[in-house]
Amino acid sequence: MRWNLRLAAANRGIWKASELQRMLAEHGLKISAGKMSGLWSGEPASIKLDDLNVICAVLGCGVDELLIPEPDKVRRVDDGQDQQVTAAVSGGPPVVPKRKDGRSLPPA
Repeated sequence: MRWNLRLAAANRGIWKASELQRMLAEHGLKISAGKMSGLWSGEPASIKLDDLNVICAVLGCGVDELLIPEPDKVRRVDDGQDQQVTAAVSGGPPVVPKRKDGRSLPPA
C-alpha cells in the first residue's frame, strides 16, 4: 500500500504538516511533531483505525485516497519453495513416535 496523505492534503490546500496537525487537534487527534512528520513525509508502518477516521473526516476524503493499493508489489509464494523451506527448517525426515514397551501404535 502507498501512503498518500501529503497529496490528499495538498488537493485541499493544506501545504504544511503543522497546519494539518492543528486541524487534527481541533478534532481531538493530538499527534506529536515526530509522528506527524512520519505521517506527512513517509510511509507509516501502522496507523490506528480511529486516527485514520479522524484524518479522513478532517480532509473530507475516503480511505481509498489515503491508501493506494499496489498489487504489483505482492508476491505469491510458490508451493514448491514452501515445501523446500519446510524441509530445510525441520532438518530431515519426519519424527515418528515409538512406544517404550515395544508395542505398535494404533493406525493413523
